[in-house]
Amino acid sequence: MERYVMACGGDTRKAMTLYRYNLQISQEMFTIVSCFEVALRNAIDHKLTENLGDEWLRNSIMPNGIFTKPILRKTRDIITFAHRKLQLSQSYTHHKLLAEMEFGIWKYMFSPIQYRVTGRNLLSIFPNKPRSSREIQYNQTYIFNELDKVNSLRNRIAHHETICFASRTSRIDTTYVTNIYTKIKKLFFLDGRRQQFFVVWFRSYQSSMC
Repeated sequence: MERYVMACGGDTRKAMTLYRYNLQISQEMFTIVSCFEVALRNAIDHKLTENLGDEWLRNSIMPNGIFTKPILRKTRDIITFAHRKLQLSQSYTHHKLLAEMEFGIWKYMFSPIQYRVTGRNLLSIFPNKPRSSREIQYNQTYIFNELDKVNSLRNRIAHHETICFASRTSRIDTTYVTNIYTKIKKLFFLDGRRQQFFVVWFRSYQSSMC
């Protein structure tokens, strides 16, 4: 609670109010990130099913599978662990295996090696992405970097870290959260009503602190 108390000038009552607002914005952002993660996962699965077959994820870890190269050991180990767990429980299906994957698996589909071994065509799942220019290339590296930032926010929330402060300070600042939200909107268009949440949240915070 120390950062909250410092942000509120030592007023513990206001600090508890701020703590609850951090929980509220974390809950809202986790919902948005989760919706995006499911949409991303399903889009990747649809494309790779077309290219590699209905069981592409399981087959990727089988002998001569696309993820059996030594450099892809971490990806292979994550998929293998989930596959074995489902086999032991006799509940394996392709879709259950998909659901076992963490956000990082989908992010790394746009890293150089995974992007290459899966066919170099996953960018097509973002049909609304802008055209590349001299200043910025909207390629798989761009997508990877954007997904990495979304993944970082997801992990911060999952680990119960604060997201209502400027980095390494006790100064209230929602810039980090709103920037990630803007990145998600570029990749996945959400209901515009959610965009108003941050405005309402910050105004509500200001009112409660007066």
